[in-house]
Amino acid sequence: MANRIVVLGAGLIGLYVGGLLQAAGAPVSLIGRSRMRALASGPLVLSGLDGSRVKIPAGALDYSEDPAALADAGLVLVTVKSADTGEAGEAIATGAPQRPVVLSLQNGIGNTDVLQTRLPDYDVAAGMVAFNVASPEPGRLHRATEGGLMCARTPALEAWLPSFEAAGLPLVMRTDFVPVQWGKLLLNLNNAVNALSGVPLAAELAQRSYRRVFALLVAEALRTLRASAIVPARVTRLPPQALPTMLRVPDAVYGRVVGAAFSMDPEARSSMWEDLSAGRRTEVDYLNGAVVRLAERAGRTAPHNATIVELIHAAESGSLPAYPAEELYARLLTNGR
Repeated sequence: MANRIVVLGAGLIGLYVGGLLQAAGAPVSLIGRSRMRALASGPLVLSGLDGSRVKIPAGALDYSEDPAALADAGLVLVTVKSADTGEAGEAIATGAPQRPVVLSLQNGIGNTDVLQTRLPDYDVAAGMVAFNVASPEPGRLHRATEGGLMCARTPALEAWLPSFEAAGLPLVMRTDFVPVQWGKLLLNLNNAVNALSGVPLAAELAQRSYRRVFALLVAEALRTLRASAIVPARVTRLPPQALPTMLRVPDAVYGRVVGAAFSMDPEARSSMWEDLSAGRRTEVDYLNGAVVRLAERAGRTAPHNATIVELIHAAESGSLPAYPAEELYARLLTNGR
């Protein structure tokens, strides 16, 4: 069995995960865009909320823009944006005919189906990264929120578990991964709210006015899931069904009961804000848009999430937004009637 791990789509998440795996002794290759080469060339520091710091010397990472690096992969971690999943599948099919195990560590719903369609003879597993990675300064990647790695229980992945454990990134296997994905997606509905707010995650979630926007999106998604006979799994310390109520509590209560339960770097922002700030397309169609499509299949509508999708698409072709919370809330309520 080839023992090389190849990270396909080495942005912030891919570099962080791949860097920790290599620092723990795993052979790793990274495939990414040219814009990430300077960061990947190092020196690079991988830091965590717990104060940990892993230093990677300059030039230590095997970083390439060429899919030919897939040639000796035993495991491929797919960390591309959801819109690029099909292209990633084609690259693996062409560049890795030895059929490595493929693990999707992407946001959203349906990426694994796209990969499996293009890789019918490969072991393809659904996974997710439940933490945020930011680059607060040149040469450093910082794990800015709590969370770990999860995946669907897949026998072909078991041989790789020690590598993740050694890297401090234990890969937790779940038999209920579809509910887990929806449980995580409920939290990811805030990515767009954070991107539209123009403030860091901690500052946004500290304000009840922004949390009410998030609560509207989650409540609508929960109604849609019930109509579709899907029960989202609990992926945080709070049960999914309690999220709308807890998000609407006064700031003092939230800070004491909810906010204190989650560790978060004060400068952390959502990946969607990062994409908008860099002029890149976002994953909103695979997050809030997934709720809209699920509602349509159930013969319903999801106007709040649909409005958020429209606002993000408008921001993709314009300037970086900074919506006041009351204006954002009013927009959702108006379109939800």
